[in-house]
Amino acid sequence: MSYRAVVPVLAIVLPLLGAVPALALDLNPLSAIKGAVEHAVEDRSSADAATDVKIKASIAAKVIDKMSSDVISITSDVYEQRVMLTGIVETAEQKEKAGELVKTVERVKWLYNELRVVSKVDREKGAVEGFVDDTVIETKIDAQLLDASGVNSRNYRWRSVHGHVYVLGRALSAAELEKVKQVIKGIEGIQSLTTHVQIRPKVD
Repeated sequence: MSYRAVVPVLAIVLPLLGAVPALALDLNPLSAIKGAVEHAVEDRSSADAATDVKIKASIAAKVIDKMSSDVISITSDVYEQRVMLTGIVETAEQKEKAGELVKTVERVKWLYNELRVVSKVDREKGAVEGFVDDTVIETKIDAQLLDASGVNSRNYRWRSVHGHVYVLGRALSAAELEKVKQVIKGIEGIQSLTTHVQIRPKVD
């Protein structure tokens, strides 16, 4: 993507970042900019993508403000105003609370609450018995979907939580979605795959 294409995106994203608390949901500046650049080349309008960016920032502010230290690891992904929460909390009550807070955010159409409930004891036990590098898994998914023919990877968001992979987005056909699933399932270290992908052809 050219520099000229990126600049308008940054003009939208950077003011939003400045309005969100430092302790936010997956709001590393580089991560947010990467997401915004992806929005800019998707099969949808820039206005729709900008709405998703605003929703993501609002979710970050609301959850951090209301849950504070209760937040262990929560990430929000938004596509066409559909929200996917992933990460780890210690109790079912925290998972439910995070979901209810997201539902209060303006313009959210649907919520997929995929937060995993893992107690402190189980987290410590898991760290000793087996380590799964989620960053490596996500990077492999990125590379392999980008390289896969017939897959518009720009229309997807994915997260790995201890090897459990969650995918949000839009497929242009059932065949494309099946290709995405097969590519991801072939990656080493993945424990399970959950998809929240709508199938809808591109309208010219």
